[in-house]
Amino acid sequence: MLFLIALCLSFAVAFLWQESREKYTAAVVLKGLASLCFVALGLLCSDGTQLARLVVFGLVLGCIADVLLNLRWVFPKTGQLIFLVGILVFLSGHILYLAAILPLSAHWAACFAIGAILTALLMVWIFKRITAKRAFKIFGVFYIGAIMLLNCTAVGNLLAAPSAFTGLFATGALLFLVSDIVLILNTFGAESRQSLRITNIGLYYVGQLLIALSLRFLASG
Repeated sequence: MLFLIALCLSFAVAFLWQESREKYTAAVVLKGLASLCFVALGLLCSDGTQLARLVVFGLVLGCIADVLLNLRWVFPKTGQLIFLVGILVFLSGHILYLAAILPLSAHWAACFAIGAILTALLMVWIFKRITAKRAFKIFGVFYIGAIMLLNCTAVGNLLAAPSAFTGLFATGALLFLVSDIVLILNTFGAESRQSLRITNIGLYYVGQLLIALSLRFLASG
């Protein structure tokens, strides 16, 4: 497991280096390899239950979406469409994560209500700081809404039943959310910064690794 984690982070660093040099084909390959590592970690930690299978499928969709998001630089003429498809695949992964942990939630209605309020507040804050086409904004609302519902449910599960699984999963989901916020601001904000890109990628991979690793502790609660 430690080898896969180290390999994932090493590929992620190499990906950032190649992307910064505008070597986009090499960057896509390295990013795909980094993402395959968290998929492999999820498979290694999975106990074969329905919850674990849903999480692993979510990790697989995350891997596919990672490649799609960077393919937009390899194929710039269809870049916007590829980006939107990538976001849609990521959204599907979040839905699978949510479906996995929702049966554990004793207060899902309250979690959803809080998630809806936080989504509205967050989107108002984000829209004041970015310039994007309407299609991207619509996708953004659904996307952030899904991951916010996931986070609220994960935190609710952690508060109701603290454990290694609920703690690691909730932390991973939170890092994923923050990573996506940084990505949106860096992609559609006034100025793109390499420091924000590094933050985005770092938080994302640590978040996905924690979600995958959480399955190791599923049987123990």
